[in-house]
Amino acid sequence: MTLRVFAALPVDALLAARIAPLMKGVPGAAWRPVENFHVTLAFFGELDEAVIAELDDALARIRCAPFDLVFKGVNHFGKAEPTSLWLGVEENAALSGLARACVQAARRVGVQTERRVFTPHLTLAYLKPWTDPVRLARFEQRLNLFRSPPMLADRFHLYSSTPTKPGRPNLYHAETEYPLCP
Repeated sequence: MTLRVFAALPVDALLAARIAPLMKGVPGAAWRPVENFHVTLAFFGELDEAVIAELDDALARIRCAPFDLVFKGVNHFGKAEPTSLWLGVEENAALSGLARACVQAARRVGVQTERRVFTPHLTLAYLKPWTDPVRLARFEQRLNLFRSPPMLADRFHLYSSTPTKPGRPNLYHAETEYPLCP
């Protein structure tokens, strides 16, 4: 059996509840449910159970102290045609280091990860091709100065992602939790 897996930081429920009311005003946005909120550290793709077990062992060896995470500003991916809307994460050396450690752990067990530049973010919505660009720009303007209170990142998870019906959000399941400790 294979699973589509990724490593990510969960978003604190209180902070998620504070972000959720902001998600409105963009026709064509498929807003993400708060239970899917996370900050991806590394995407591993479809792996079989034996490889996931090796990856789990490698991720469990990562050492990182807990750190504060602040969400700041909003933007979108897709230059010519926006594809997703996201909340940014304030620059954070500990977060970048943890993401790098996840990628290195995967490579040690032979798992290739995406080669994109790490852009930490919280996906708010996926955008339909007919999303109104004016409404999208207004949303981004309105939340441009958004800054969350700090959230303590004290653990990360290995998540699995299961597709559902077309147009519906995937189901995410935390397969394993890795506490952060000094």
